[in-house]
Amino acid sequence: MPMHSQDSLSEDTTMIQPLVIANWKMNGSAQINGRLLDQLLPGLSELHGVRIALCPPFPYLSQVGQSMAANPVRLGAQNVNAETSGAFTGEVSPLMLRELGCQYVLLGHSERRNLFGETDAEVAAKFAATLEAGLTPVLCVGETLAQRRDQITEQVVETQIEAVLERVGIQGFKRAVIAYEPVWAIGTGETASPEQAQQVHGYIRQLLCGYNAAIGSSVQLLYGGSVKADNAEALFKESDINGGLIGGASLDAVAFIQICQAAAL
Repeated sequence: MPMHSQDSLSEDTTMIQPLVIANWKMNGSAQINGRLLDQLLPGLSELHGVRIALCPPFPYLSQVGQSMAANPVRLGAQNVNAETSGAFTGEVSPLMLRELGCQYVLLGHSERRNLFGETDAEVAAKFAATLEAGLTPVLCVGETLAQRRDQITEQVVETQIEAVLERVGIQGFKRAVIAYEPVWAIGTGETASPEQAQQVHGYIRQLLCGYNAAIGSSVQLLYGGSVKADNAEALFKESDINGGLIGGASLDAVAFIQICQAAAL
């Protein structure tokens, strides 16, 4: 496939609007969420030049969505089933998420892949169903520490993305987001250096541009791997890092607002 130089990609991607997504994982309660939202929303609503989304656990989607009704912050979900309805006890369909006001759906998070055995093919099916429902898929990709030590990071990431490309084609990425999350840096306090993160983001950009330059150069690429208030600015300055997928720090209102400020254009 044709490849673009890193210099040309950097020029093409300078105007991508930053995006920061909070992944609350399996944390919170109605009371805790209420307090956190009271602290978050006033500060987030004042930010310009950055798009922000919150992904609470399923039971709290309505609570969080209603709290943000008059706020530009968007609502997202942490997972979805590829089917629209049926005998799938405990599952949630894309149409249900859309009805609740969700706009984003996290797909293929490393915890889903590693703890629940989700395969590349299953993630691709969810990606296709999410697009079909009019939602924006956030495809999570990344390597383990062993894979990084074996120097196969790019191969792992490419395989994860190729599975989706085979299902929906490059056109499916016109309204999709990719989040690179090195598994070894999630919840460990470790983080890839800005240079390490940019190297993988640049590779992802180049991979997509090899299929379609216009689409590849406009896809939002997020970094997710122990992003904190004190390292966010350095990460977001890299040419192909267009924001972050934030885990633990998103449960701290002050830290999350600071991260969003660092991403704002």
